[in-house]
Amino acid sequence: MIKKIGQIMLYVNDQDAAVRFWTEKVGFVVNAEEDNGQGFRWIEISPSKGSETSIVLHNKEFVAKMSPGLNLGTPSLMLYADNFEEFRSLLEDRHVVVGGIVNMPSGRVFNFADDEENYFAVMEK
Repeated sequence: MIKKIGQIMLYVNDQDAAVRFWTEKVGFVVNAEEDNGQGFRWIEISPSKGSETSIVLHNKEFVAKMSPGLNLGTPSLMLYADNFEEFRSLLEDRHVVVGGIVNMPSGRVFNFADDEENYFAVMEK
């Protein structure tokens, strides 16, 4: 049986720009990077070293050629933050597009966009 989510695949137009966004603005770290020398390159990032779940950044154009029927839209990611308001302020300070705080039955949430205008949500935990 499945016990946890290991990796989330995120298909991006510019892998280097995506790495810079996630590491420099959001504070993630690069865990691994692989390149087979034939155009297939992936970069694994996570909130911190040793995180149980990571995001793998794939080149959208390459994946589209290899798997033409694959849906390459952005997955809907919900990130959890302990220092919710501090993290939101940090993103704003780093000139990230950040939405307002919304009170949901499950807790407070805001969203932010990466440089390719993909939106992600953050919930207070």
